[in-house]
Amino acid sequence: MIYLSQFTFPSIGTEERFLHEIKETCFSTVYPFQILTEHQIHTLNFDESITILYGGNGSGKTTALNVIAEKLTLQRDTLYNRTNFFGDFVNFCDAVLERELPKKSRIITSDDVFDFMLNLRSLNEGIDQKRSELFEDYYEAKHSRFTLHSIDDYEQLVKVNRARKNTKSQYVREQLSENVREHSNGESAYLYFTENIQENGLFLLDEPENSLSPERQQDLTAFLEESARFFGCQFIIATHSPFLLAMKYAKIYNLDETPMRASKWTNLPNVRAYYEFFKQREKEFTSP
Repeated sequence: MIYLSQFTFPSIGTEERFLHEIKETCFSTVYPFQILTEHQIHTLNFDESITILYGGNGSGKTTALNVIAEKLTLQRDTLYNRTNFFGDFVNFCDAVLERELPKKSRIITSDDVFDFMLNLRSLNEGIDQKRSELFEDYYEAKHSRFTLHSIDDYEQLVKVNRARKNTKSQYVREQLSENVREHSNGESAYLYFTENIQENGLFLLDEPENSLSPERQQDLTAFLEESARFFGCQFIIATHSPFLLAMKYAKIYNLDETPMRASKWTNLPNVRAYYEFFKQREKEFTSP
């Protein structure tokens, strides 16, 4: 499914005229101006359900995602590097939509996932504290000599009977939600993607491989491929992960090339580095 078919950033001439008018020497930064034009990135065409922006630090892939998200007013969870000139830059951009964007469309960044995992950790700490309190509560209720004197004592009677009827673990489990610490950081990160990527929507993902093991990156790859093929999703992804770069039918823009151009995933420097490393050590994998 294609929702966004083309996105155009300001030209070099447009940037130069704007910066001349504001007398750029008065400012320490004019970000996001002069980032994408440095790599001659002007127009991105999205003619596949999965488009990947590949490039090193400073190539502009994250900037491009944030600009697109801002122009399309997509949902997001965390703040980003928004300077005084971000709004001006976005105003110079143009987007071509093939159909109305579903409201569930959003951008997901590494900060979103990291904050989600921190929140889970905080929740776990609260659960652990509550569990300790319930352990003490269990022993006190189980061994108490309780007598019902009035209706006000009924809740205590229920607690005593529950403690005497159940084991300690059963007593605690009944009064606690599932302990989310049973999920590792990688599993929690993967859970964030599967919960926030729903059917029929445009989703921008900024380096989703962060916090994911190689196995989980492959799981995410399969999930994204199926979501694009069967569930009406379009993805624009900034990544270095060879697993994500190898997704079927993905169009890859190499932002490290000037001018930027579409590339085959096996020709990308990051992937070639992995290939050469393992190729040189191939015998170590096959020898007994």
